[in-house]
Amino acid sequence: MGVSEFVISHELYIRLGFFFGILLVMALWELVLPRRVSTVSKLLRWINNIGIVFLNSFMLRFAFPTAAVGMAVFAREHGWGFFNYFHIPYNAVIILSVISMDFIIYLQHVMFHAIPVFWRIHRMHHADMDFDVTTGIRFHPFEILLSMLIKFSGVVVIGPPVLAVIVFEVLLNATSMFNHGNVRLPLSIDRALRWFIVTPDMHRVHHSVEEHETNTNFGFNVPWWDRLLGTYRNQPQMGHEGMTIGLRGFRDTKHCTILHGMLAIPFLGKLTDYTISGRKWGKSNENH
Repeated sequence: MGVSEFVISHELYIRLGFFFGILLVMALWELVLPRRVSTVSKLLRWINNIGIVFLNSFMLRFAFPTAAVGMAVFAREHGWGFFNYFHIPYNAVIILSVISMDFIIYLQHVMFHAIPVFWRIHRMHHADMDFDVTTGIRFHPFEILLSMLIKFSGVVVIGPPVLAVIVFEVLLNATSMFNHGNVRLPLSIDRALRWFIVTPDMHRVHHSVEEHETNTNFGFNVPWWDRLLGTYRNQPQMGHEGMTIGLRGFRDTKHCTILHGMLAIPFLGKLTDYTISGRKWGKSNENH
């Protein structure tokens, strides 16, 4: 059995292994070298943030039993998608497929900040008043469903191999937990890494309470899209220790931390200038 066949046949175990492995590594790293002091009970946040993961997993398995991997199989059998029309070396297709899907997720993230109804849903992710590894797995069920539909569309257009979809899903989950980590990296290492991967310091800016910082650094895996498309910001204006995490309209524990309050966020309050289409452009995305 080759590597591809092994990965495909053991997909579930590989994904679960990476999920719990990265979660454990990041949790220990946060304990030993935290970047910021927590403002909300860590136990309370973790119980509810991880609780939403189990709810989302159950919902996805019910709504989309085969998920993106199944769609990749379906697209291949029907010859759908760019890479199913052209004969390109398999290894190159894997790499190009992963990069293409990452760009789609970047565009999806920008869209969730640009379209008011999608921002309502995405607010649950940003309403977390602390920033740690569990923030990277905290998404509203509606957002998870929409994200899966977008992935389906991307798979149909790109036509990636099944292995590429599995690799991308594992990478997306792993890097999301990594770049949401409340961990301290030496500045020299951070500067070098953020040319190739989104680091915690880079993505933390995106969770600032300040609108002009929230609407920057949209990438999850690689930082190239932010740099190329003008959405990159180097550092938060108040510094990483001094910045405020979260959203101005959601500063109470019930709606930001407790599960039923988190699920209600899309239905609460009025939209603000956080949406890209409505924000004020008085402050630029300085690369200082």
